[in-house]
Amino acid sequence: MTAKALMLQGTGSDVGKSVLTAALCRLARRRGMSVAPFKPQNMSNNAAACASGGEIGRAQALQAMACGLEPHTDFNPVLLKPETDRRAQLVVHGKAVGAMDAAHYMTHRGELLDRVMESFDRLTAAHDLVIVEGAGSPSEINLRARDIANMGFARRAGVPVCLIGDIDKGGVIASLVGTKTVLDPSDAAMITGFLINKFRGDPALFEEGVNAIEERTGWPCFGVIPWLTATAHLPAEDAVTLERPSRPAGGTLRIVAPMLSRMANFDDADPLKQETGVAFEWVRPGQPIPRDADVIILFGTKSTLGDLDFLRQQGWDHDIIAHARAGGRVLGICGGYQMLGKRVLDPDGVDGEPGEAPGLSLLDVETEMTGNKMVAPTLGHCVLGQAKVSGYEIHTGRTTGRDTQRPMFRLGGVDDGARSASGSIQGTYLHGAFSSDSFRRAWLEEIGGAGDAALNYGQSVEDALDALADGVEAAVETDRLFAAARQPGWQPQT
Repeated sequence: MTAKALMLQGTGSDVGKSVLTAALCRLARRRGMSVAPFKPQNMSNNAAACASGGEIGRAQALQAMACGLEPHTDFNPVLLKPETDRRAQLVVHGKAVGAMDAAHYMTHRGELLDRVMESFDRLTAAHDLVIVEGAGSPSEINLRARDIANMGFARRAGVPVCLIGDIDKGGVIASLVGTKTVLDPSDAAMITGFLINKFRGDPALFEEGVNAIEERTGWPCFGVIPWLTATAHLPAEDAVTLERPSRPAGGTLRIVAPMLSRMANFDDADPLKQETGVAFEWVRPGQPIPRDADVIILFGTKSTLGDLDFLRQQGWDHDIIAHARAGGRVLGICGGYQMLGKRVLDPDGVDGEPGEAPGLSLLDVETEMTGNKMVAPTLGHCVLGQAKVSGYEIHTGRTTGRDTQRPMFRLGGVDDGARSASGSIQGTYLHGAFSSDSFRRAWLEEIGGAGDAALNYGQSVEDALDALADGVEAAVETDRLFAAARQPGWQPQT
């Protein structure tokens, strides 16, 4: 029998669709259902490598974890990875098929709906339930033509929709009622109810508000969800939380990272944030890198040349070089590793605009971008100390030079990364390394800190998913919500 499906759409971006999808996936799994996540179209530079090949959004990898599944490209058949303000790399079924500007994509995206349906059909044939996550908001009616992410998909697939409003942003009544007002009646009929998310305080105080929304829309409320602290312990998804913690006393390590304009896979930092002996902070554009930082980390980027230029515009190149000359430690991951070398060349524009530029020259390496994109999970060990490590690679470019003779890791029998002669400057292509407890502790010890022996990062994410599911189940009429799911091809009664 074909699986049932339910779609979560939002009144806007960042209303909590991703985490609520993960919560519902975990709740369905607890009930003994075979459940899978699905997001027709995602736009994010935070990606995950799938063991079967290809890449998907990190949010869908987390949702897969909630389902007890390995990441698969069918969970996110269309992924857009922005390279500039107007151009993005298009990834279909996990494979990069080229880059295009926004106008061209908007004109031709409807052609991808058949590819989206291929993945959806495979999932509904293999599982009891599919929880679908929309993108942005269906109220953006200027984008409705050729839509594949919201109502365009829901109507084509025949999947009922639950609409989510974020009360923390304010104006939730207007956003929900306004969505009903602007939608085409046939689209609005796909919505079977709504959820209020991120409520602070006593939900009973919003009872009149719920009644007002129900009266004006005709949609029932499935629940008012409180602000759930468990979300702070989940991997970062589509936006960096701008936290600037004070530096605690007692020799705590201060690790800082500049926020690049096309930064990718910044959830690499999440395990470090949970270490009690680490004070981690992002350095926002326009601010200098703190002089008393112990370690500077340059995270990955979707456009190495573009962000190398952005880094110089902020004056961060001078800060980083001065830090290194004073004996400070610098770690570059993926695109950040490429920036630490002497030169980056991209003659064919495979990673953004064509060109070349000098790097920071902190490592004796050079990178040339190539058309072959490396996407794969991997495991191995740290060259120094032999700590075990696992993670994934997603990158274009080949890095060569003298310092690669001092690699950071041995992955699948192949050397990865580079270290300076002093060992204070390090670079690697490996994402997710800090999720490996043994490596994270060894690395912190190497730089003069101490890892929390009690921290099992993987288990902490599982625990956070369980806590998230508990919070949602306590606030939502989950039986009623799951009962709203229908087999594909469903059409509302009008």
